[in-house]
Formats: sequence, structure tokens, C-alpha cells
Amino acid sequence: MSNPVLVELTRGDLVESIHTGALAVARPNGELLVSVGDTAKPIFPRSAIKSMQAIPVIETGAADRYGFGGREIAISCASHSGTPAHADLSASMLARAGLDVTALGCGAHDPIHELSAKEMFKAGKAPSALHNNCSGKHSGMVCTCAHCGDPVAGYLDINHPHQQRIATVLHDFCGDGFDIKRYGIDGCSAPNWAIPLKSLAKAFAQIVTGDGLSATRRATCERITAACMAHSDMVAGPGRMDTEAMTALGGKLFMKTGAEGIYCGGFPSRGIGFALKIDDGNKRASEAVTTGLIHRLLGTSEWSGTALGPFRNFKGKHVGDTRLADPARKAIEGLKH
Repeated sequence: MSNPVLVELTRGDLVESIHTGALAVARPNGELLVSVGDTAKPIFPRSAIKSMQAIPVIETGAADRYGFGGREIAISCASHSGTPAHADLSASMLARAGLDVTALGCGAHDPIHELSAKEMFKAGKAPSALHNNCSGKHSGMVCTCAHCGDPVAGYLDINHPHQQRIATVLHDFCGDGFDIKRYGIDGCSAPNWAIPLKSLAKAFAQIVTGDGLSATRRATCERITAACMAHSDMVAGPGRMDTEAMTALGGKLFMKTGAEGIYCGGFPSRGIGFALKIDDGNKRASEAVTTGLIHRLLGTSEWSGTALGPFRNFKGKHVGDTRLADPARKAIEGLKH
């Protein structure tokens, strides 16, 4: 199945660039409200499913044992910007379990936050694994291993008990959409299972509503979503869409981006979840479609965003627009406002 064009960028009177992809919007029971493109094809959700990867941190008792509050839970679900606040919080989590940065298997990269990267360079310091955007997720993983008595070494192996815990969670939410043999290795070296968009949309609808979940799982999801919405600065960082939108919308939206044009999330008051994949992996396109969903379901009065509409050149001149193409626009307009 060839996916349709979801986003167009114009320059002058012409369409200069296009982005194809697929979008699913679903209720907790799996009913699809929107299905554009091939939503049954497995895709790698990448960092968009960190909230599900964080569930064992809470359900094993690790979070309570080590005193993880909202900030710690939020960063466990994060693709953070590597600011000093992010790195310090990850280090604090590790220290509570008697661990340090050497326990992390995610590797190091410069902070995403440009100013933090510049300050580090000026100080002659090299980034560590704490500055990796996934260090919070990995800190949660190794702390859970320490709590459960599992070996910390090798915690990223597909057969490690902790990765099997995560696989069980994903199967709980995605059912037949999850195949334990269908996985790849993420940028942070953790396993990442390929899952259809329609299954992910259902999963996120359940995460934000609790519908169809056990009492324990429902409470866990409430704790995770509340933490991420209240501490959205820990989920991403300054100037990034996850942080800006969840901060502005105050509990009306739970969302998480992933590499290669992925976005997943849910609207608690609407009782629906969504999952999106842009074929060429373009971030501006995934943000544009997600912004279109937000505008349709929540309006623009509290958060207008910048991913849709006019864009300007370096001199401030309006040179073109980012807009939803007809397949995405018509599907999103079909949702009740």
C-alpha cells in the first residue's frame, strides 16, 4: 500500500516539498476513527513508547523504593535535551540505587539543547551517557534491575528479564499487533519492537483513559501521564514541541515524539489515542500533522504552535507555508471538534 501525502510545503504559488505517511486515531476498544495510509503495517515507534517502557519501573515497586516522584517518572519517559537539570536528575536516580553513569548502556552524545552543548564545550568537558536524550529511560531500567535483583550488566539484551518485562507490557497493550520476534535496536541500544500504528493508537487511548485496563495498570498509567504532563520540561526541553504543547494545554494532551517521523499520544477528555509515521522520517511533517490534530480537537486559543502555517526566511519575509495535504486535512476534519 502506498501511503498518501500528508503534508505539503509551499514556496510562492508552488508546492516545493511533500511528505507521505500514515495516521491512526482510535478509541480504547480499538475502533478506528481515522485510518489514513497503511496503519496495519508494523513500524518502529522508537522513543514514542517510552511511557510503556517505563511501566515496569512503577509496577515492580522500584519507583517507590527509590523515591521517584513526578520529575523522575517524567524523565524515565523522556527524550530530554541534555541540560544540566536533565543530566543531574538521571544521576540522582542512579545514585539512589547505588549506581552511577557507568551502569548506562545508552552511549554519549552532545546535549540536544544548543546552549548546554556550547557551555560544555567552553568548559572543556565531554558529554557522558547522562547527556544522552535517553538517559532517564535507561536510569529507570537499571534501577528496576537493581530493585528486582537482576544483573545490571546486559540489561539491554533482548533476553534480559527487564526487556522481557517491557515486551510483556507491549503485548498487553497491542495484542496481536505485537510480535516478540519483530524488533530492531534503537539509537540508545535498547530493543525496539515494530508495531502497527492502529495498535499503537489503541494503546495510547487506553493509556490516557485507563479503559480496559486492570486497576493496577490503570493507576500506573495515570501516574505516568500525570507526571509527564505536570513535568513536561523533563520529557523534552526548552523550545521543543512536547514540552511546549503539554505545558500550555495543562492536562488536556499527552504526547511523545520518536525519531524518524513518529508521534504518539492521546487526548484524555476525548478518550482517544493517535499514532503517526512520516515515511521519510521528517520531524517538521510529524509535528505538522500532530499540530493539526491538536487544533481540531482542542482549538488554538491555548496553544497555536508553529508547525503549521507560514514560514519565513532569515530576513523575516513570508516565503511559504506548511499545510496539511487533503488526505490528512479531510480525515482530521472528520473528527468531532
